[in-house]
Amino acid sequence: MPKCVHNRIKYNCKECGGSSICPHNRIKYNCKECGGSSICPHNRRKSRCYKCGGGSICSHNRIKSHCKECKGSQICPHNRIKSRCKKCLADKDNTIPEIEEYTKEEYEIISFLEK
Repeated sequence: MPKCVHNRIKYNCKECGGSSICPHNRIKYNCKECGGSSICPHNRRKSRCYKCGGGSICSHNRIKSHCKECKGSQICPHNRIKSRCKKCLADKDNTIPEIEEYTKEEYEIISFLEK
């Protein structure tokens, strides 16, 4: 892939006026205003449109990777979204053995004591 002076793929560089950039300063195939090739008649990305039966949509009309019933790639063993799971984030570094959940009152007391 040829690179531009900004160290980007030349045809995708907005600053260089790459051939894949539309007048709205977006990648052409993703631009709704230009009627990009990856935009469906429902004004969504084709791959993520449940009405069009996009490839990223499961039988439950959800994005496959985030569907708990399909065990999507972004669902953790605790049946939560990986990036939002406190237990997985704590286990990732192996620095915090377990995250304790406090009530609002307990949290206020702990915060007060730490001052």
